Amino acid sequence: MTLSAGAVVDITAAEYAGGYRLRLTFSDDTTRTVDFESFLSKSHNPMIRKYLDHEEFADFSVQYGDLVWHDYDLCFPVADLYEGRI
Repeated sequence: MTLSAGAVVDITAAEYAGGYRLRLTFSDDTTRTVDFESFLSKSHNPMIRKYLDHEEFADFSVQYGDLVWHDYDLCFPVADLYEGRI
């Protein structure tokens, strides 16, 4: 699903869906399950690779419409998550 030009959406809810997947709900009521495994496992950055630990990965929150880990240690553009691109 592609976000239309100029559209603004926020993440309203996020739920752990097993492995490295999260089920995200957006402000337009779209729901998408995003798998972060490929992104995490291909990274060479130790600050990103630490989220291969399932406990670290599952310690996310939604803050001000963004999906974040810790104090914005890891975050992604909402439009990319909406379109399933990470």
